[in-house]
Amino acid sequence: MNFDRKKHWETVYNTKSPNEVSWTQEIPQTSLDFIQSFALDKNASIIDIGGGDSKLVDYLLDKGFKNITVLDISEKALEKAKIRLGENAKNVTWIVSDILDFEPTKIYNLWHDRAAFHFLKTEDEIAKYKAIVEKSVDGFLIMVTFSENGPLKCSGLEISQYSEEKLTSTFKNYFEKIDSVLEDHETPFGTTQNFLFCSFKIRKNF
Repeated sequence: MNFDRKKHWETVYNTKSPNEVSWTQEIPQTSLDFIQSFALDKNASIIDIGGGDSKLVDYLLDKGFKNITVLDISEKALEKAKIRLGENAKNVTWIVSDILDFEPTKIYNLWHDRAAFHFLKTEDEIAKYKAIVEKSVDGFLIMVTFSENGPLKCSGLEISQYSEEKLTSTFKNYFEKIDSVLEDHETPFGTTQNFLFCSFKIRKNF
């Protein structure tokens, strides 16, 4: 029986509030610091993969970015984000899609993923993800995964842990690493998860 990824995440977002899921961040500071370091134009095209009801989009709008897309497999997650943003939600492009089914129609200057990639377990899934990134990003990449000291599961699902070396190697054909940070994330219920943040820029000589 094939696992229904969309059904799983719709159930999560229909039954749990932000303070009941481990990934909630009040301020996504490390991601924001990386984004600031890129000195992007305010019209730069930014996509947040698996953004769900993350508050990254709130802060990007506050900083004046005008071309933001949020993609999530869960329609309910995006509904929650739209309600939270109110009128500002009209200034964001919302896409309901499994990342592996995503067919980008534009080029992004920044691709941010703190949610989706580490749930991909097979070589085929990872290769498909990389192919989508490589054809749709011209600029920067922020990949955030559970580190080798992080949990083995999230939301009841097995995940893939990454070291800096493994994550860098995964994207090395098209991207070169700029920086990496290990961060202890305190969940809303008082536990700690170790995340790896890596920033990359596209190679111009591939």
